[in-house]
Amino acid sequence: MPDERAPTPTGATPTTGATGATGASGATTATGPEVAGRPVGRIGLGCWRMTGADDATHGAWVGAAVDAGIALVDTADVYGLDWGGTGFGACEETLGRVLAASPGLRDRIVLATKGGIVPGVPYDSSAVAITHACEASLRRLGVDHVDLYQIHRPDLFAHPEEVAGALVGLHDRGLVRAVGVSNHTVAQTRALVAHLPFALATTQPEYSLAHLDPLRDGTLDLCAETGVVPLAWSPLGGGRLVSGDGVRPALLAAMTAVGDEHGLDRAGVAIAFVAAHPTRPVALVGTRDPDRLRALVDAAAVHLDRSTVYGLIEAAEGVPLP
Repeated sequence: MPDERAPTPTGATPTTGATGATGASGATTATGPEVAGRPVGRIGLGCWRMTGADDATHGAWVGAAVDAGIALVDTADVYGLDWGGTGFGACEETLGRVLAASPGLRDRIVLATKGGIVPGVPYDSSAVAITHACEASLRRLGVDHVDLYQIHRPDLFAHPEEVAGALVGLHDRGLVRAVGVSNHTVAQTRALVAHLPFALATTQPEYSLAHLDPLRDGTLDLCAETGVVPLAWSPLGGGRLVSGDGVRPALLAAMTAVGDEHGLDRAGVAIAFVAAHPTRPVALVGTRDPDRLRALVDAAAVHLDRSTVYGLIEAAEGVPLP
């Protein structure tokens, strides 16, 4: 039962009275939620691909995203081990150089990172490990705090009381302003919240027309119950919803039909679907094309009614809803 420790986001604002497009529930969806007391919009910039280019190119990318209305910039200490990266921490280091080269940029973004994945272990959320991981992230980013610090994946052998203690310590030292979880079940999230003296801000599930689990596994229900902000990773299904690879032909046809009606391509339809949920998910995207970023921001404000979103779900799952 909710109490003073219920996982509601710091600085959350209710949807009632907000302005913007109306989602399938009738609640506003274009207006984004708040994280760490600051509005973040409906699209966030994921930095897992911040590799393989010079710092000026990366800086132009982040700048274009911010100019398009994207506030949340999400990275992780483990980013850099793939996508042509140079190793653990590489993407944080690159983002740190981008921030250092652009005075004022840090103040325009809600900076988020994650920790807890340790290659070869693979997860360590012990108090010592999480504390050291966050401190190392701050050094790589060149900042004195992050707005949001997230446990990247649950460590099944860390007691949530210990994890919470580490997060509380980081918060009390002023190193993090808000905390969240990523890839956690509802039970794992509740177990952590039970030991936190302040609100949990976010949860980061995989959510898209190619991965609908959060609709039924309780993740989005928990967000609706408590106000925790969902940050949807892979909202384009890892690109499959755009390319069509491995996607049901019926879903592709349905997405094309919806796109024709609303002036969207398949990527825009995928984003509009994620944005349609009344919990106002923030879709994390990694495209480097400024025009695509602007188009996705616009797509997140497109209203899809109930018959449309349910039709897309039926096409995605290949069976009629009961």
